[in-house]
Amino acid sequence: MKRLAHAPNLALATLWADMLTAAGISCRVLREHACAIAGQIPPDQSQPEIWVLDAADHARALALLDELRHAPHRHWACPGCREIIDGPFEQCWNCGTAMPGPA
Repeated sequence: MKRLAHAPNLALATLWADMLTAAGISCRVLREHACAIAGQIPPDQSQPEIWVLDAADHARALALLDELRHAPHRHWACPGCREIIDGPFEQCWNCGTAMPGPA
C-alpha cells in the first residue's frame, strides 16, 4: 500500500477513490473519521487520505488524480434545450442531453 494524496474532505476522498477504482486501480480511503478530532491534532493529520493498494499502480493513479483535480473547463450550448453549460460537465443539467462531440 502507498499513500496517494490527502483530500480536503471525505466527500472528495470518496469520489476520487471511486473514480480510481472505476479505472481499475484498487484503493482505499483511510482516516475517514479523523475530522472528528480536528483541532486536537495537526490539520494535515485530520484529513482523509487515499491509499493505492498496489504500489505499482501509484504513478498511474497520480496521473488520473491530477486529471480529476484539473478537469477541463467547457462552455457549450445544449443541442436539446439550448441551455448554456459552463464547467467540466459533459451532460446538460436541464434536460440530460450529452455534450456534442467534436465536429
